[in-house]
Amino acid sequence: MSEHMNVQWTSPVPCIRAGRCRYKRLDSDEPVSKCARLSDSSSDAGFLSSSPGSPVCTAPFSGTPTHQGPSRICQFLLLPVAERRGVHSALNIQTGEEFVCKVFPVANYQEKIRAHSALPEHRNISHIKDIILGDQNAYVFLEKDYGDMHTFVKSCKSLGEERAARLFYQVASAVAHCHQAGIVLGDLKLRKFVFSDEKRTHLKLEGLEDSHVLEGEDDSMSDKHGCPAYVSPEILISSGSYSGKQADAWSLGVILYTLLVGRYPFHDSDPGALFSKIRRGQYCLPEGLSPQAKCLLRSLLRKEPSERLTAAEVLIHPWFQSAQETGSTEQEAGSADQTVPTFSLGEDESLFC
Repeated sequence: MSEHMNVQWTSPVPCIRAGRCRYKRLDSDEPVSKCARLSDSSSDAGFLSSSPGSPVCTAPFSGTPTHQGPSRICQFLLLPVAERRGVHSALNIQTGEEFVCKVFPVANYQEKIRAHSALPEHRNISHIKDIILGDQNAYVFLEKDYGDMHTFVKSCKSLGEERAARLFYQVASAVAHCHQAGIVLGDLKLRKFVFSDEKRTHLKLEGLEDSHVLEGEDDSMSDKHGCPAYVSPEILISSGSYSGKQADAWSLGVILYTLLVGRYPFHDSDPGALFSKIRRGQYCLPEGLSPQAKCLLRSLLRKEPSERLTAAEVLIHPWFQSAQETGSTEQEAGSADQTVPTFSLGEDESLFC
């Protein structure tokens, strides 16, 4: 049986984008009880899921309810998304619209979404559509997605240069836009990007919670947290500060390598051995890669930070044009490269971030 919630409209902080996002206030963070009809029907669960094929996450919702079925916040039904901690599918039961909902403690949610307010709109960056504030949690609603890049790449060995170029250009474009707006992403990785269409051709940067909004031109950082596979050598070597944008450029190189090769450039089951490999900055480039692809990878995965391309410079690299031309030629020759192959990673090649 559904529990009634009183909703009060308020404006606790300035709206991120006037006319695009609303703030609502809840008197209680207690979701309504489990809806048996929805939770017992696999077809309904699939309809609510923003990541097709993903099973329901078994983690408790927001630390409050312990059931695995949908929870209700105002007019939204929420369902946890597997492998995406703190992320829920959301269905507006009044309009039928689907969203992604991220749950943050209300005490620090403004810091978590701060980067969104500093960013001008961009086609490859997700926008906040709605925010509901409770006594304990803030529920931030973003555009519906069709799964994240990490899960997608994990399901296929490599994408081929044409497809990788189309996707990586969008990744680099989002990062360049953030850098231009004075935002360093910090923990940049495949999981931060999601598909906004079922065909999985259009990407959006969704994870801005760990980004840093710069106060001026200086992008010096001292924060050492991040995914081990994507961390740059200077973060491991230096005890002082480092350039956040140049560290993001290294992470772009890791992303591109993973798209093209199907595994990380530096991988080891032992963290100490992994960090040693990253510090040395030595990796292998498969012979099958084009000279332009190898050039771009070498221009990003450089041990010396100042020698790396910026995100804006990546966008004008000739590889994008050459990969598109190569792909067009292969299609005209009748090459059938539409099926995504499946594969098994070795134990020391696990995509663990």
